[in-house]
Amino acid sequence: MSFGRFAASSVSIAIVATLSVPECRAEPGEGDTAGLAAPDASVGALSTFSKYGNVGGIAAYAIGTSTCNLGDAVMRWCGAPVPGFCVANEHPLLVQNLYRIKGGRIEMIGMSWARHAFCAIGQNLCGTCAAHPFGCDALGVGCSTPNTSAINGQQEFLGPRSQVDASTGAFPYPFNAPDAPPTIGRRLQVLESALDPALNPDALYFGEVVVIAADDAAAGNSSNNASHRRAIVGAFSSGAWTLTFTGPTEQGAGAIWAWKENGLGPGVPDPSVTIEPFAVAGDGNWVIGHKAAANGDGTWRYEYAIFNLDSNRSGQAFSVAIPAGTAVTNVGQSIIGHHSDEPYSTSAWTTSVTADSVTWATETFADDPLANALRWGTMFGFRFDADRPPGGTTATLALFRPGAAPNPTLAVVGPALPPACPGDLNGDGVVDGADLGALLGGWGTAIGDLNGDGVVTGADLGILLGGWGPC
Repeated sequence: MSFGRFAASSVSIAIVATLSVPECRAEPGEGDTAGLAAPDASVGALSTFSKYGNVGGIAAYAIGTSTCNLGDAVMRWCGAPVPGFCVANEHPLLVQNLYRIKGGRIEMIGMSWARHAFCAIGQNLCGTCAAHPFGCDALGVGCSTPNTSAINGQQEFLGPRSQVDASTGAFPYPFNAPDAPPTIGRRLQVLESALDPALNPDALYFGEVVVIAADDAAAGNSSNNASHRRAIVGAFSSGAWTLTFTGPTEQGAGAIWAWKENGLGPGVPDPSVTIEPFAVAGDGNWVIGHKAAANGDGTWRYEYAIFNLDSNRSGQAFSVAIPAGTAVTNVGQSIIGHHSDEPYSTSAWTTSVTADSVTWATETFADDPLANALRWGTMFGFRFDADRPPGGTTATLALFRPGAAPNPTLAVVGPALPPACPGDLNGDGVVDGADLGALLGGWGTAIGDLNGDGVVTGADLGILLGGWGPC
């Protein structure tokens, strides 16, 4: 069993200055920041689906879960005050999401409201469950607790995401919300057409659950709070496609990781996809995925996916730097909207292409606090075609809410000017060990691709070695 396991490769993420960190399945920042005993929430298993029919072409589902305490202190799980231990709003929340990988792209296609979790039952999915004196108002060290899909689909316990500060785990309870619309209200909503096998041949689907808890967030342990599992679309009955899970739960990793690990088919990694976690100081955790692929006509497709795990500041704009003179076409986005009378806008982001960047943006917080920002527990996707081959560039994520930490600047794949001579990746006029190191550092990705096939392989190494020496 692994939660937030590390891979062998390394990545670089620039947040003002460039940081070198290992590629990992949980975002940076995991661990008890105070060095004291603390709980650590994670989703140990996604078990089953319930379905509830559809309204107007929108189907509703719920996902069964087991939530784990991987820490070394009990986790508060209170639905009512417990004197000397906790108050009513000190319990975890669970949000349920659905994703699709199709045509080399990952998209978020479904989301639920936040399920308020009550009465923990100590089980041993995560390890040996330790006894504690608080009954079902706490989850003990090493313990897990299940919620069936039917429980997680109970509309009366699904509260608005908009009332949650996921970076701290704070929320009001009882929550305030309008009555749930019948059948599909508040539940995991997905367009029926997004699941139709006839419309989505060869598509892969993944369920995801994110847990938010105040004591987990206070300990700095929230980076492993999302897990995912592959879902299979079955027969159409009772007004909706039947969904079932297959394979193991990928613990401590949001569904964005499935893009790399299943990008060429079930269990077949896509080497052109890079996944990089990063964090915003004093706020929350994010993951960015990026990919370049040759279109076969002298242009390349650039894809970006950004997952906001628990950032309250949220995302307002995303911009990719491009060289002057780059011809950009087919600019697109995949943006999911909140539902069931959440107050947020569902408008698409505006796009703009200038001489040095491609940018997608929603309104600023000052202009509209309810704009369709990239909020916690949500992933957006962005894409464009360009006539430049892939190389290293930068992307900027403009944060929505004001705060002390600056906007993150990220190292990503993007359009790049070709080197003055083949293999001169750093442009210093000579092909030498520095260029060899850069090429090996981008092995299996599109960064350093010399022959235009979208991925660095032995063919690119051959080109570099063939041009060794001064240009």
